[in-house]
Amino acid sequence: MWCWTKPSPCPTARPPRPWSPPLKDSGTEKRRGLWTEKTMSDSLVVCEVDPELKEKLRKFRFRKETDNAAIIMKVDRDRQMVVLEEEFQNISPDELKSELPERQPRFVVYSYKYVHEDGRVSYPLCFIFSSPVGCKPEQQMMYAGSKNRLVQTAELTKVFEIRTTDDLTETWLQEKLSFFR
Repeated sequence: MWCWTKPSPCPTARPPRPWSPPLKDSGTEKRRGLWTEKTMSDSLVVCEVDPELKEKLRKFRFRKETDNAAIIMKVDRDRQMVVLEEEFQNISPDELKSELPERQPRFVVYSYKYVHEDGRVSYPLCFIFSSPVGCKPEQQMMYAGSKNRLVQTAELTKVFEIRTTDDLTETWLQEKLSFFR
């Protein structure tokens, strides 16, 4: 005689975890009903941001001038800190490109006068991470590990990366900014 029995649970299946608020710094979060693990890059901080640079970035964010301007930053390996390298006023993307080293990574915060298709003018602050092909792996890791903290400190949302300095052109920047309307 045929008899139906309840299938046994799979021995490798885990029971669903009930949701509870994450512990502080537990490494897990609940977002939109799904469990997600924080990746190392979310919390990894290789270099801190120099306090003087933090103040410079804050002032740069609220500047009143309407010309293009840039702050170029580098990692000071001895101090394990992101520091100001140079500051420029009235600089085009092509001029900025020539100021970046071809074989070393750099961080750039760029205030750009952007004219929208409908004629509106805005002055977005762009974070550009220049990580050229061919630089030392340890340098790339130091810069990549410091990028998130710097973006958070500067409170920027328009974050771009270039792999060669030749990529930094006015056309490239306008194309990237067109996604932000």
